[in-house]
Amino acid sequence: MKPVKNLRWWIAGLLFLATAINYVDRQTLSVLAPLLREKFGMSNADYSRVLAAFMLAYTVMQSGFGRLVDRLGTKRGFSLAISWWSVAAVLHALSNSAMQFGFCRFLLGAGEAGNWPGGVKAVAEWFPAKSRALAIGFFNSGSCLGAVIAPPTVAWITLQWGWRAAFVFTGLLGFLWLAAWVAFYHSPQTHPRISQGELELIQNGEPIDVTASGAAKSSDRWLALLGHRQVWGLVLSRLLADPVWWFYVFWLPEYLTRERHFSLAMLGYFAWIPFLTAGLGNFVGGWCSGYLIRRGSTVLAGRTWVMFLSAATMLVGIPAVLARDATLSLALISLATLAYSSWAANILTLPADLFPTSRVATVSGLSGTGGAMGGMVFTLLTGVVLDRFSYLPVFVAAGLMPLMAAGIIIWGVRPGPIRETGRGTGGFPLSRE
Repeated sequence: MKPVKNLRWWIAGLLFLATAINYVDRQTLSVLAPLLREKFGMSNADYSRVLAAFMLAYTVMQSGFGRLVDRLGTKRGFSLAISWWSVAAVLHALSNSAMQFGFCRFLLGAGEAGNWPGGVKAVAEWFPAKSRALAIGFFNSGSCLGAVIAPPTVAWITLQWGWRAAFVFTGLLGFLWLAAWVAFYHSPQTHPRISQGELELIQNGEPIDVTASGAAKSSDRWLALLGHRQVWGLVLSRLLADPVWWFYVFWLPEYLTRERHFSLAMLGYFAWIPFLTAGLGNFVGGWCSGYLIRRGSTVLAGRTWVMFLSAATMLVGIPAVLARDATLSLALISLATLAYSSWAANILTLPADLFPTSRVATVSGLSGTGGAMGGMVFTLLTGVVLDRFSYLPVFVAAGLMPLMAAGIIIWGVRPGPIRETGRGTGGFPLSRE
């Protein structure tokens, strides 16, 4: 077969589309929340528990799918994940109570958890370190496209055919993607459409799975990875920063409806804007760290500088809740989501920078579990705080936590060899170009 030019970016394009579908399925309930909460009599606390059901499954299965993808391989692991979450998305159409929605959200969260460990592993297989953050930023920006598409699409379908049809339509998208994935995806070494030049580029940029001591052997065991401080740095930083994104994803339509008095039609017109800027943020963060690396910075330093500046920028979310003008509030929220995605493009890349390809999905899943756990707790607390107080303390927390997360990265992920806490040293070299 004739080789495909820049095949690795076609692979990244598939990951981008999968992530977009992931977020369309996830955002359908968020867009319909005001309508469904009124229809089924859900309070803020009730709604937060429905969301927490998603987060609970997502928390557990981030690590579970990370391990599965490393064991099954990228192609089969990703196929399982998208099949699972697509079925769960369609099942929402059968729900008639908060409890039933909670059950469907639990199933959806379990399947959607496989997207990021699988995507990061695919990027680790197909991209050298210098372009890895940009590739991850690209596929991660699919989440923003999905969030941009969801409000107008879901609102239009609901106004035409009802809310149940919206769940069915969005849920079936995953099966269309699955057919393309099964037909097109292979590892670089076995892909029939890869050129020799591109294969050499990828292989020359791959980390060497060699260690200085027995730490690598012990890391073959899943729990042994928790002996590395770098793993804990990733887990704890995501535990603090990821809730910011979950807050905007799950609560922004509610905030705009309750506090800024947006109708369902207005949500369709304007609620996508913060997610469009978030999509731009993925490219900004990925390009900036890649630029610093090309200019001579170490991989870790380049990532860390961009992450710290992104975390500081997320402080603009605090005045967003204080602004009297809805347009200014939405503009500040949009800047905060841009900064979050710039952060995310780099922290999602760190497992591929730090660990051999055979462990990337597992480490990515562990860090994702930390992020999902933080998101679940923050989501539950948000419901309680809103019922008793207001959005102000929630926005303040969402502005401050990313700076704390950046501090944890500086503490937990340092230059030099990865060291196991407690027993022995050695392991994986930190920066690979």
